[in-house]
Amino acid sequence: MKEYTYPKRENWEKSLKRPTESLSDIRKVVQPIMDEVQSKGDSALKAYTKKFDGFDLGKLMVTREEIESASSKVSDELKSSIKVAHDNIFKFHAAQKSAPLKIETMPGVLCERKSVAIPKVGLYIPGGTAPLFSTVLMLAIPAKIAGCKEIVLCSPPDKEGNIHPAILYAAKVAGITQIFKVGGAQAIAALAYGTESIPKVDKIFGPGNQYVTAAKQLASLEAVAIDMPAGPSEVLVYADDKADPAFIAADLLSQAEHGVDSQVVFVTTSTEMLGALQKEIYHQLSELPRWEIADRCLQNSAVFILKDEKECIDLINLYAPEHLILLAKNAREIADQIENAGSIFLGYFTPESAGDYASGTNHTLPTNGAARAYSGVSLDSFIKNITYQEITPEGLQNLGPHVEVMAEAESLIAHKNAVTVRLNSLNNK
Repeated sequence: MKEYTYPKRENWEKSLKRPTESLSDIRKVVQPIMDEVQSKGDSALKAYTKKFDGFDLGKLMVTREEIESASSKVSDELKSSIKVAHDNIFKFHAAQKSAPLKIETMPGVLCERKSVAIPKVGLYIPGGTAPLFSTVLMLAIPAKIAGCKEIVLCSPPDKEGNIHPAILYAAKVAGITQIFKVGGAQAIAALAYGTESIPKVDKIFGPGNQYVTAAKQLASLEAVAIDMPAGPSEVLVYADDKADPAFIAADLLSQAEHGVDSQVVFVTTSTEMLGALQKEIYHQLSELPRWEIADRCLQNSAVFILKDEKECIDLINLYAPEHLILLAKNAREIADQIENAGSIFLGYFTPESAGDYASGTNHTLPTNGAARAYSGVSLDSFIKNITYQEITPEGLQNLGPHVEVMAEAESLIAHKNAVTVRLNSLNNK
């Protein structure tokens, strides 16, 4: 990891640069895939699956038999853990329901707002170097709670043409049956435009690599809504001088093993712990099955030694991390000063991996600085709010003259007349 000791503020942004490719370069690769899927449908999906995933698909849709068969390939221990995760995620997201809002803004003028589920949603589940069955729960559960009528799931097959059994089992537990063996940018295109097999959806959810993220952004320009820009994963760990270096190393490596394009950042005011931290990273890294991936990620990552806590908070808000871990005695106090973060983990005993799997919060979060303006996935992500207004004759007499004045001031006389004809009708009774 690159080390920056008391760096000047004007250099922070450059030092925090994510290891991402140019978006324009990625779009040049993704756009032809999007175009071909839109024009050729299933045949394009099968061709790209053979090219990128190494399998010549027959049918794209996973059969009921495959879903049932997957259950026997998942251990009872994992099934039990998936149930715990399901229940916690369900509890947290079900609690996010809000009652319809009704208010009389003035006598006779009733305004309302009601939440309505997005009818058709598409869930993208990465399945490349790591089969993210946990993402199935994170997306499918709030979609079900919201009441989405059609939920379509896409995930890339392996070289034998199968989706990982844990992904299929998690989908079964969450009640998802429309599952398709397609991944990458081509899956996003299929969900955006529709093909002979895969229905077009209204909104696409799910994390992915830079190509998946670019495909989602391109799709959002013309076809569908997306949850957020959710690309390569990242974490920023802040620790005070009482934090255990083993905890810090474990948290950094838990994100580093996601992929070579992930990024981890460590921020502290303490120089004393760096030697112990380096030893812990080396020790823990050597025991990881995915150590090569984590090691390459660490080369794009950084350690910041700053003068005081205030500087650390300023740097965190500048970086706007997807995950923020606060290994500090006053973690709650620091968290209250954080404006930009996807999800925050408080205290010495709250690892980010708990949120990734089973605490109940959602792990689909904004990356690459998008946390400055985007929230992570929640129940709200799967609904839209429709407003209503109803005006009584008394209400129109109270409000109408003000609307007439404002409409005339904007030279929109037809707007004014829509009120005037009604007022005249009431006055002539």
